[in-house]
Amino acid sequence: MYDVPTLTDGVVTLRAHHDGDIDRAVEQSRDPLSIQWTTVPTPYTRDDAVRFLRQAMPGGWGSDEEWGFAVEFEGAYGGTVSLRNRGPGRAEIAYGSHPDVRGRGVMERALRLLLDWGFSAEGRDLETVIWYANEGNWASRRLAWKVGFSFDGTLRGWLDHRGEATNAWAGTLRRGEAMEPRNEWMEVPRIVGERVVLRRHEEKDRERLIEGANDPGTQEWIYRIPMPYTEKDGDDFFRLRDSAMATGTGVHWVMADPETDDFAGLASIVRIERPTGELGYWTHPGARGRGMTLEAARLMARHAFIDREDGGLGLTRLCLNAAVGNAGSNAIAERVGFTRIGTERGGPWRRVDGTVVATDCNMYDLLADEFTY
Repeated sequence: MYDVPTLTDGVVTLRAHHDGDIDRAVEQSRDPLSIQWTTVPTPYTRDDAVRFLRQAMPGGWGSDEEWGFAVEFEGAYGGTVSLRNRGPGRAEIAYGSHPDVRGRGVMERALRLLLDWGFSAEGRDLETVIWYANEGNWASRRLAWKVGFSFDGTLRGWLDHRGEATNAWAGTLRRGEAMEPRNEWMEVPRIVGERVVLRRHEEKDRERLIEGANDPGTQEWIYRIPMPYTEKDGDDFFRLRDSAMATGTGVHWVMADPETDDFAGLASIVRIERPTGELGYWTHPGARGRGMTLEAARLMARHAFIDREDGGLGLTRLCLNAAVGNAGSNAIAERVGFTRIGTERGGPWRRVDGTVVATDCNMYDLLADEFTY
């Protein structure tokens, strides 16, 4: 025997599953994102939904192995959320949503109801809830971030996903901790200039990213770029950029041609430790000499210094490093208004004939009240 409580915040309700959920459960489980990120059977049939709703969910409550709820929104099934019993005081959270409730705040409300109940003495009196997601499942990670889960890193080969051991992201939330984000999640605003557009990276950018990264000029002055630069390097790079934005330490743009939208280079504000950040950029060889990088640097500086309530980063100081001898990068720093404040001697700032060599680096900074656009 089991008793599934009904929980509601007046907008979203958590309740026991029933046969009225079958058709929408089938729709959810046939959705491409559900197939990509969960282990639902594929192809998914109506019989699968019947077994899930009549056996798997009730069975979890009966055995005390999993406490699952249907999510109801506007009178219809909107997904499933559950806590899986992992021993005294511990549980693993799981959730999946019907496509038509995504982006409407439904699952965030559902998770808050679920967690409040799980931590409460009237619920399961939990001490710690753990969250896992396949690496790359940004929707799951962002939802966990919204309700206060920590992000504790990547577990290599941890999850069994359709017979393959995949990397898992993991985090925890403990009883009494605030169910709110622990850090900023940086957005990538689209910024349009006369010569350049700053936008988020896209799949179509990979080919020109690899071209630009393998260019001898890029390789000479950005010593951290792998040599040669492969497709895997490109994929890893975009993942690292996304991770930096998810942890609030950087904002990363692609420089794009205003007319063709072709990739023209990379532009970033990195190492954000309020109230300071660092400007960085490199340009695809086909876009050099057109004033795109100079304008991109100015647009980034303006965004950095705009108050947060007005959509900017609200920084008061930017740094920039440019190797001595890299005339183009030093010229951009000076034309934007940066002041050279010193020289780092003998740093690894240059690659010559495939070998990283010690080179002095000019160090610049720019204060908000000094900047003019």
